[in-house]
Amino acid sequence: MAVFYSFHYERDVHRVQLIRNIGSVEGQKLLNAQEWEAVRQRGTKAIQNWIDEQMKRKSAVVVLIGAQTASRPWVQYEIQRAWYLGKPLLGIRIHGLSSMGSIDAEGANPFCSIDGIEGYNSKIPIFDPTQRDFRGKIDSKATYGELSANLKFWVGQGYFRK
Repeated sequence: MAVFYSFHYERDVHRVQLIRNIGSVEGQKLLNAQEWEAVRQRGTKAIQNWIDEQMKRKSAVVVLIGAQTASRPWVQYEIQRAWYLGKPLLGIRIHGLSSMGSIDAEGANPFCSIDGIEGYNSKIPIFDPTQRDFRGKIDSKATYGELSANLKFWVGQGYFRK
């Protein structure tokens, strides 16, 4: 199963790399900062073409939800594109994964602000692997374990328009 991961690159790329390392689901090639900048410098159409090409042969679109994911224009484009193509959509909260030793705040539901999917956005599942210790503090290792144990199953639960 190959999926397209939608996420806030600058803020969450390290968390996404952890998810790719799980290995139970294949995702698109992650661009390094220089490669992403090269695409970005070519303009809006080049970015759209890159997204469209990467998404074309993927079986689902997984929005990896961090603290600022919902407000990112390219994430919004990717959700709209997936919806238009009839790709199964789902979200997975990643704020509880460690990025360079720190966790993050929970982000807003990115499906609520997308034009064209009103009335359906509540049907798109969002999974939250976040685990907490006995004090209520997020346990990033346990969160990673929960995500590892469920990622492949969750990807199969995406919602798509018929």
